[in-house]
Amino acid sequence: MILPWIFAVVLAGQQIHVPDSLTITKDGNNVTNINRLDFSLPYTDLPIIDSNKYNQFLDKLDKQFAVEPENARLDNNGNILAEQTGLRIHRQAFTEQFYIYFFSHKQSQMEIPMLTVYPKVDSELLSNIRSLRIGRYVTSFNSHNKNRSTNIELAAKAINNHVVFPGEVFSFNKVVGKRTGARGYLRAKVIVRGEYAEDIGGGICQVSSTLFNAVDNAGLKIVERFSHSRSVPYIPPGRDATVSWYGPDFGFKNSYNQPVLIQARTLGHLLIIKLYSAENIEYIPRKVPAAIN
Repeated sequence: MILPWIFAVVLAGQQIHVPDSLTITKDGNNVTNINRLDFSLPYTDLPIIDSNKYNQFLDKLDKQFAVEPENARLDNNGNILAEQTGLRIHRQAFTEQFYIYFFSHKQSQMEIPMLTVYPKVDSELLSNIRSLRIGRYVTSFNSHNKNRSTNIELAAKAINNHVVFPGEVFSFNKVVGKRTGARGYLRAKVIVRGEYAEDIGGGICQVSSTLFNAVDNAGLKIVERFSHSRSVPYIPPGRDATVSWYGPDFGFKNSYNQPVLIQARTLGHLLIIKLYSAENIEYIPRKVPAAIN
Protein backbone atom coordinates (compact mmCIF):
# COMPACT_ATOMS: atom_id res chain seq x y z
CA MET A 1 0.00 0.00 0.00
CA ILE A 2 1.32 3.47 -0.88
CA LEU A 3 1.15 5.78 2.09
CA PRO A 4 -0.37 9.23 1.38
CA TRP A 5 2.03 11.15 3.63
CA ILE A 6 5.80 10.56 3.35
CA PHE A 7 7.42 8.07 1.01
CA ALA A 8 11.15 7.85 0.31
CA VAL A 9 13.09 5.87 -2.28
CA VAL A 10 16.86 5.42 -2.33
CA LEU A 11 18.07 4.65 -5.84
CA ALA A 12 21.37 3.01 -4.96
CA GLY A 13 23.80 2.91 -7.83
CA GLN A 14 21.21 4.12 -10.33
CA GLN A 15 20.52 7.43 -11.97
CA ILE A 16 16.99 7.73 -13.32
CA HIS A 17 15.76 10.70 -15.28
CA VAL A 18 12.53 11.97 -13.72
CA PRO A 19 10.41 14.52 -15.64
CA ASP A 20 10.46 17.86 -13.85
CA SER A 21 7.07 18.96 -15.15
CA LEU A 22 3.72 17.22 -14.75
CA THR A 23 0.60 18.37 -16.59
CA ILE A 24 -2.63 17.94 -14.60
CA THR A 25 -5.77 17.60 -16.71
CA LYS A 26 -9.50 17.42 -16.03
CA ASP A 27 -11.76 16.01 -18.75
CA GLY A 28 -8.80 16.29 -21.10
CA ASN A 29 -8.28 20.00 -20.46
CA ASN A 30 -5.08 21.40 -18.99
CA VAL A 31 -5.62 22.45 -15.37
CA THR A 32 -2.10 23.25 -14.23
CA ASN A 33 1.55 22.31 -14.62
CA ILE A 34 3.55 21.41 -11.54
CA ASN A 35 7.24 20.81 -10.88
CA ARG A 36 8.47 17.93 -8.75
CA LEU A 37 10.92 20.28 -6.99
CA ASP A 38 7.93 22.20 -5.58
CA PHE A 39 6.96 19.09 -3.60
CA SER A 40 10.42 17.91 -2.54
CA LEU A 41 11.72 18.32 0.98
CA PRO A 42 14.62 20.81 0.93
CA TYR A 43 18.14 20.15 2.17
CA THR A 44 18.21 16.49 1.18
CA ASP A 45 19.46 14.59 -1.82
CA LEU A 46 16.80 11.92 -1.39
CA PRO A 47 13.51 12.10 -3.34
CA ILE A 48 11.16 12.71 -0.42
CA ILE A 49 7.74 14.32 -0.82
CA ASP A 50 6.85 17.26 1.43
CA SER A 51 3.53 15.93 2.73
CA ASN A 52 2.25 19.35 3.85
CA LYS A 53 2.75 20.95 0.43
CA TYR A 54 1.29 17.92 -1.31
CA ASN A 55 -1.85 17.82 0.85
CA GLN A 56 -2.36 21.57 0.47
CA PHE A 57 -2.14 21.18 -3.31
CA LEU A 58 -4.63 18.30 -3.26
CA ASP A 59 -7.02 20.26 -1.03
CA LYS A 60 -6.87 23.18 -3.45
CA LEU A 61 -7.68 20.93 -6.41
CA ASP A 62 -10.53 19.29 -4.51
CA LYS A 63 -12.00 22.67 -3.63
CA GLN A 64 -11.78 23.69 -7.28
CA PHE A 65 -13.43 20.62 -8.79
CA ALA A 66 -15.52 19.00 -6.06
CA VAL A 67 -19.29 19.17 -6.51
CA GLU A 68 -21.43 18.87 -3.39
CA PRO A 69 -24.29 16.35 -3.61
CA GLU A 70 -27.83 17.67 -3.17
CA ASN A 71 -30.41 15.86 -1.05
CA ALA A 72 -33.86 15.12 -2.39
CA ARG A 73 -36.33 17.70 -1.09
CA LEU A 74 -39.95 18.76 -1.15
CA ASP A 75 -41.11 21.90 -2.93
CA ASN A 76 -43.86 24.16 -1.59
CA ASN A 77 -46.48 21.98 -3.27
CA GLY A 78 -45.23 18.79 -1.65
CA ASN A 79 -43.62 17.41 -4.81
CA ILE A 80 -40.36 15.51 -4.46
CA LEU A 81 -37.39 17.10 -6.22
CA ALA A 82 -34.89 14.35 -6.96
CA GLU A 83 -31.44 14.20 -5.41
CA GLN A 84 -28.24 15.08 -7.29
CA THR A 85 -24.98 13.17 -6.92
CA GLY A 86 -21.74 15.02 -6.31
CA LEU A 87 -18.06 14.55 -7.12
CA ARG A 88 -14.77 14.70 -5.25
CA ILE A 89 -11.19 13.83 -6.09
CA HIS A 90 -10.25 10.18 -5.64
CA ARG A 91 -7.33 11.00 -3.36
CA GLN A 92 -5.83 7.50 -3.20
CA ALA A 93 -5.85 7.06 -6.98
CA PHE A 94 -4.46 10.58 -7.45
CA THR A 95 -1.66 9.88 -4.96
CA GLU A 96 -0.72 6.61 -6.64
CA GLN A 97 -0.42 8.36 -10.03
CA PHE A 98 1.45 11.29 -8.51
CA TYR A 99 4.02 8.95 -6.95
CA ILE A 100 4.66 7.30 -10.31
CA TYR A 101 5.47 10.76 -11.69
CA PHE A 102 7.56 11.76 -8.68
CA PHE A 103 9.71 8.63 -8.45
CA SER A 104 9.97 7.45 -12.06
CA HIS A 105 10.30 8.60 -15.64
CA LYS A 106 7.05 7.01 -16.74
CA GLN A 107 4.59 9.88 -16.48
CA SER A 108 4.44 13.52 -17.54
CA GLN A 109 0.65 13.96 -17.66
CA MET A 110 -2.21 12.76 -15.48
CA GLU A 111 -5.99 13.11 -15.46
CA ILE A 112 -7.61 13.95 -12.11
CA PRO A 113 -9.51 10.84 -10.96
CA MET A 114 -12.94 11.59 -9.51
CA LEU A 115 -15.29 9.74 -7.14
CA THR A 116 -19.08 9.94 -7.13
CA VAL A 117 -20.51 11.23 -3.84
CA TYR A 118 -24.06 10.21 -2.98
CA PRO A 119 -26.42 12.40 -0.92
CA LYS A 120 -27.70 11.29 2.48
CA VAL A 121 -31.33 11.75 1.49
CA ASP A 122 -32.63 10.25 -1.75
CA SER A 123 -36.14 10.29 -3.21
CA GLU A 124 -37.00 6.86 -1.83
CA LEU A 125 -36.11 7.83 1.74
CA LEU A 126 -37.92 11.15 1.45
CA SER A 127 -41.10 9.51 0.17
CA ASN A 128 -40.96 7.20 3.19
CA ILE A 129 -40.65 9.89 5.87
CA ARG A 130 -43.09 12.46 4.50
CA SER A 131 -46.21 10.48 5.32
CA LEU A 132 -46.81 11.00 9.06
CA ARG A 133 -46.81 14.38 10.80
CA ILE A 134 -45.43 13.96 14.31
CA GLY A 135 -45.04 17.59 15.40
CA ARG A 136 -46.26 21.06 14.48
CA TYR A 137 -46.08 24.65 15.72
CA VAL A 138 -47.14 28.00 14.26
CA THR A 139 -46.21 31.52 15.33
CA SER A 140 -47.08 34.89 13.83
CA PHE A 141 -44.90 37.90 12.99
CA ASN A 142 -45.29 41.40 11.58
CA SER A 143 -44.83 40.89 7.85
CA HIS A 144 -44.57 44.68 7.36
CA ASN A 145 -41.25 44.67 9.21
CA LYS A 146 -39.22 43.80 6.11
CA ASN A 147 -35.85 43.31 7.76
CA ARG A 148 -37.12 40.97 10.44
CA SER A 149 -39.34 39.12 7.96
CA THR A 150 -36.36 38.59 5.64
CA ASN A 151 -34.31 37.09 8.48
CA ILE A 152 -37.13 34.76 9.48
CA GLU A 153 -37.59 33.60 5.90
CA LEU A 154 -33.86 32.95 5.43
CA ALA A 155 -33.54 30.93 8.65
CA ALA A 156 -36.73 28.97 7.88
CA LYS A 157 -35.40 28.16 4.42
CA ALA A 158 -32.10 26.97 5.93
CA ILE A 159 -33.78 24.33 8.13
CA ASN A 160 -36.47 23.41 5.60
CA ASN A 161 -36.13 19.83 4.24
CA HIS A 162 -33.39 19.01 6.76
CA VAL A 163 -33.46 15.34 7.80
CA VAL A 164 -32.30 14.26 11.25
CA PHE A 165 -31.35 10.59 11.35
CA PRO A 166 -31.83 8.26 14.37
CA GLY A 167 -29.27 9.05 17.05
CA GLU A 168 -28.22 12.28 15.31
CA VAL A 169 -28.13 15.64 17.12
CA PHE A 170 -29.51 18.69 15.31
CA SER A 171 -27.74 22.01 15.95
CA PHE A 172 -29.58 25.17 14.87
CA ASN A 173 -26.37 27.19 14.57
CA LYS A 174 -24.64 24.50 12.52
CA VAL A 175 -27.54 24.00 10.11
CA VAL A 176 -28.47 27.67 9.67
CA GLY A 177 -24.88 28.88 9.64
CA LYS A 178 -23.44 32.26 10.50
CA ARG A 179 -25.84 35.15 10.03
CA THR A 180 -24.07 37.76 7.93
CA GLY A 181 -24.95 40.57 5.58
CA ALA A 182 -23.20 38.70 2.76
CA ARG A 183 -25.72 35.88 3.18
CA GLY A 184 -28.66 38.28 3.00
CA TYR A 185 -29.39 38.79 6.70
CA LEU A 186 -30.43 42.30 7.73
CA ARG A 187 -30.33 44.40 10.89
CA ALA A 188 -33.37 43.99 13.11
CA LYS A 189 -34.34 44.09 16.78
CA VAL A 190 -32.63 41.65 19.17
CA ILE A 191 -32.52 41.23 22.95
CA VAL A 192 -29.09 41.73 24.53
CA ARG A 193 -28.78 41.36 28.32
CA GLY A 194 -32.44 42.19 28.80
CA GLU A 195 -32.39 45.26 26.56
CA TYR A 196 -33.51 45.76 22.97
CA ALA A 197 -30.87 46.55 20.35
CA GLU A 198 -30.37 46.03 16.62
CA ASP A 199 -28.07 43.49 15.03
CA ILE A 200 -27.63 41.41 11.88
CA GLY A 201 -30.08 38.50 11.88
CA GLY A 202 -32.59 39.88 14.39
CA GLY A 203 -35.72 37.75 14.37
CA ILE A 204 -34.20 34.31 13.80
CA CYS A 205 -34.89 33.40 17.43
CA GLN A 206 -38.54 33.18 16.40
CA VAL A 207 -37.52 30.37 14.03
CA SER A 208 -35.52 28.52 16.70
CA SER A 209 -38.34 29.02 19.24
CA THR A 210 -41.00 27.79 16.83
CA LEU A 211 -38.81 24.80 15.97
CA PHE A 212 -38.30 24.04 19.67
CA ASN A 213 -42.03 23.82 20.24
CA ALA A 214 -42.58 21.67 17.15
CA VAL A 215 -39.76 19.37 18.31
CA ASP A 216 -41.20 19.24 21.83
CA ASN A 217 -44.63 18.50 20.38
CA ALA A 218 -43.08 15.53 18.58
CA GLY A 219 -41.64 14.22 21.85
CA LEU A 220 -38.03 14.47 20.73
CA LYS A 221 -35.17 14.87 23.21
CA ILE A 222 -34.04 18.47 23.78
CA VAL A 223 -30.29 18.60 24.40
CA GLU A 224 -29.68 22.36 24.44
CA ARG A 225 -32.03 25.30 24.91
CA PHE A 226 -31.79 28.76 26.50
CA SER A 227 -34.49 31.35 27.10
CA HIS A 228 -34.17 35.06 26.36
CA SER A 229 -33.33 37.42 29.21
CA ARG A 230 -36.85 38.87 28.88
CA SER A 231 -40.18 37.65 27.49
CA VAL A 232 -40.84 37.71 23.74
CA PRO A 233 -44.20 38.64 22.20
CA TYR A 234 -44.70 35.68 19.86
CA ILE A 235 -44.58 32.75 22.26
CA PRO A 236 -45.70 31.90 25.83
CA PRO A 237 -43.23 32.64 28.66
CA GLY A 238 -40.59 29.98 29.03
CA ARG A 239 -41.31 28.44 25.62
CA ASP A 240 -38.66 30.33 23.64
CA ALA A 241 -35.21 29.23 22.43
CA THR A 242 -32.68 31.99 21.95
CA VAL A 243 -29.72 31.45 19.61
CA SER A 244 -26.57 33.40 18.79
CA TRP A 245 -23.62 32.51 16.58
CA TYR A 246 -21.11 33.18 19.34
CA GLY A 247 -23.45 32.19 22.15
CA PRO A 248 -26.35 29.87 22.87
CA ASP A 249 -27.56 27.21 20.46
CA PHE A 250 -30.71 25.14 20.18
CA GLY A 251 -30.24 21.40 19.75
CA PHE A 252 -32.24 18.21 19.89
CA LYS A 253 -31.53 14.52 19.40
CA ASN A 254 -33.56 12.15 17.28
CA SER A 255 -34.10 9.37 19.79
CA TYR A 256 -36.63 7.59 17.56
CA ASN A 257 -36.16 4.61 15.25
CA GLN A 258 -36.84 6.56 12.04
CA PRO A 259 -35.44 9.72 10.40
CA VAL A 260 -37.31 12.98 11.05
CA LEU A 261 -37.99 15.53 8.32
CA ILE A 262 -38.26 19.26 9.12
CA GLN A 263 -40.62 21.33 7.01
CA ALA A 264 -40.45 25.09 7.65
CA ARG A 265 -42.03 27.93 5.69
CA THR A 266 -43.58 31.36 6.02
CA LEU A 267 -47.10 32.01 4.79
CA GLY A 268 -48.12 35.66 4.99
CA HIS A 269 -47.58 36.62 8.63
CA LEU A 270 -47.27 33.01 9.83
CA LEU A 271 -44.20 30.88 10.46
CA ILE A 272 -45.18 27.21 10.15
CA ILE A 273 -42.89 24.37 11.18
CA LYS A 274 -43.91 20.72 10.88
CA LEU A 275 -42.03 17.49 11.58
CA TYR A 276 -42.67 14.31 9.62
CA SER A 277 -41.49 10.72 9.72
CA ALA A 278 -42.33 7.20 8.55
CA GLU A 279 -45.60 5.47 9.35
CA ASN A 280 -43.88 2.88 11.53
CA ILE A 281 -42.10 5.39 13.78
CA GLU A 282 -42.43 4.70 17.50
CA TYR A 283 -43.01 8.12 19.01
CA ILE A 284 -44.77 9.69 22.00
CA PRO A 285 -46.03 13.23 21.28
CA ARG A 286 -46.26 15.91 23.95
CA LYS A 287 -48.84 18.62 24.33
CA VAL A 288 -47.41 22.13 24.10
CA PRO A 289 -49.12 25.50 24.78
CA ALA A 290 -50.35 27.44 21.76
CA ALA A 291 -48.45 30.46 20.45
CA ILE A 292 -49.45 34.05 21.17
CA ASN A 293 -51.30 35.61 18.24
